[in-house]
Amino acid sequence: MSKDEAKKFYEEKGLDLSPDVPVKPKPIPEFEKSLADKISSKFGDKIHVDYIRSDRIRVTSKKENIVDVAKFIRDELRYDHAESVSGVDYPDANEIEVVYHLGSYTDEKLGRQILALATRVPREDIPNPGSDRTRMSSLRDVFYSVEFHERECFEMFGVYFEGHPDMRRLLLPEDWADIPPFRKDFKIKGR
Repeated sequence: MSKDEAKKFYEEKGLDLSPDVPVKPKPIPEFEKSLADKISSKFGDKIHVDYIRSDRIRVTSKKENIVDVAKFIRDELRYDHAESVSGVDYPDANEIEVVYHLGSYTDEKLGRQILALATRVPREDIPNPGSDRTRMSSLRDVFYSVEFHERECFEMFGVYFEGHPDMRRLLLPEDWADIPPFRKDFKIKGR
């Protein structure tokens, strides 16, 4: 969705998102606030915590700190697995965002909680996956369950995960010669 389309969408809904209109953030519930406070006290300005909705918080980290933040979340907050890894293409910002959705099987209090751990990597206009700047550290050694998810993000968005033990294609043919198909500038041939 372009910026003009988004503006029109919000105007049709009667929402004014102009900068001079104050936005009142929702208060964070106590349980989510305790998690957010623990992460913030450890990492300070290296991360940003957002409250999404009940049972959901989002931690945004710089790619250089993602492994340390993930280890802290696993060891101190008891999130023990990644439920999914997804990518979001931001061609106007020349970035691709990688989002890990983390959960816990072992801590009953975290059973409903999902913590989104996100970071952004540079996006190349002419991608060469594995040989360009669109790369970040793998979380495979922190959360074993990301093994196939990171491979999918590699081939669909072109994000190379350094330290991943098997960074090869998962769904596309090995001789795929086009840009990653989940990027917004991917065009289906013949259309």
